[in-house]
Amino acid sequence: MPSFDIVSEVDIQEVRNAVDQAKREIATRFDFKGTKCSFELNDSEITLKGEQEFQLGQMMDILRQKMVKRKVDITCMDVKEPETTLNAATQKVVIKQGIETDTARKMVKMIKGSKLKVQAQIQGDQVRVTGKKRDDLQQVITLFKQADFDLPLKYSNFRD
Repeated sequence: MPSFDIVSEVDIQEVRNAVDQAKREIATRFDFKGTKCSFELNDSEITLKGEQEFQLGQMMDILRQKMVKRKVDITCMDVKEPETTLNAATQKVVIKQGIETDTARKMVKMIKGSKLKVQAQIQGDQVRVTGKKRDDLQQVITLFKQADFDLPLKYSNFRD
């Protein structure tokens, strides 16, 4: 019976490369000379540190540009509010991995509402879709490409 998995995952190595490129650009840009601005990557969390809040906005633009160049979907970024003190400002960006349970339930409900002859089940942080025909599975993929879940969805493990 044909099946495939709907997953939401980001290549952390590409995120690391994008952060490194952003660090290099910060070091060479004239408007950041002599400032204490930096990027830090810990697991799946990026911390932006600057002297003022407007610098964080510029750093966020640089980070987004570098991620797009590295083909990392920026919808995986959960940008938190900046925290400012008198002489420093920090902002955290969390890289979302996996599909949350509520979103997975919405996906299953959407598949059942489409009246296609497929079954969907939640397996941890992914959704497995099975059906008798490949064409039905491909219709599910086109259905999800048109939907907006604010996640970088990938379709993997396609089996006949």
